[in-house]
Amino acid sequence: MLVVVTYDVNTETSAGKRRLRLVAKSCMEYGQRVQNSVFECSVTSAEYLTLKHDLLSIIDVKTDSLRYYNLGTNYSRRIEHLGVQRHVPVDGVMMV
Repeated sequence: MLVVVTYDVNTETSAGKRRLRLVAKSCMEYGQRVQNSVFECSVTSAEYLTLKHDLLSIIDVKTDSLRYYNLGTNYSRRIEHLGVQRHVPVDGVMMV
């Protein structure tokens, strides 16, 4: 399934800046950044639960926020993109 993860981390303190880096690093393990605080993650149900658990253990729920948009497995019809695309489609082929 495709899950879009968005976050807003309060970076007024050094601890907040650290949390921001940790949230981004954790999201990169499951997907790819499509905008500054937005990741598209292609995950199984188990990976989705693990991702949510990992992120919840990083953020400060009093000052930060997370949002998850579960687009399911048939997501391609639900995404419309305009402008420059700076990432590889989640289900696309990437040759190195």
